[in-house]
Amino acid sequence: MGEMMNATQTSASGHDLTRPSTEQLSLLAKGLSPEERRVLLHQGTEPAFCGGLLKQKEVGVYHCRLCNLPLFRSNAKFESGTGWPSFFAPYDTEHVASIVDDSHGMVRTEIRCARCDSHLGHVFPDGPRPTGQRYCLNSVSLAFVAGEST
Repeated sequence: MGEMMNATQTSASGHDLTRPSTEQLSLLAKGLSPEERRVLLHQGTEPAFCGGLLKQKEVGVYHCRLCNLPLFRSNAKFESGTGWPSFFAPYDTEHVASIVDDSHGMVRTEIRCARCDSHLGHVFPDGPRPTGQRYCLNSVSLAFVAGEST
């Protein structure tokens, strides 16, 4: 019997996690700047202290810049001093995928959008309570929606 193609997958928070088709991803990527493409699609990193969302203090939700999946709430954001927006917990753990990254002579945990697989940043075990995690994000990987329910 044939497999179901693009069967809908829903997270615990009720968001569609179904991977976009190659055609859909290409259409979404057309709207990206060269820097967004470099980071999101090719695992780049923006320079420290240069990201547009580093000092964002408004209440809202940070979404994936490529597919718009909600990734982090503003009430989980903290100042890490690293030069990148940092969060201690994702919006929904199912929205962020982790991958072992052994590039650059070190072992780190890369984080990607669980729906579209775009590169977001890395997670480290040196964050604040209650999780002890520091999700270190590239601003260009995120789209901030002010006032969205947290």
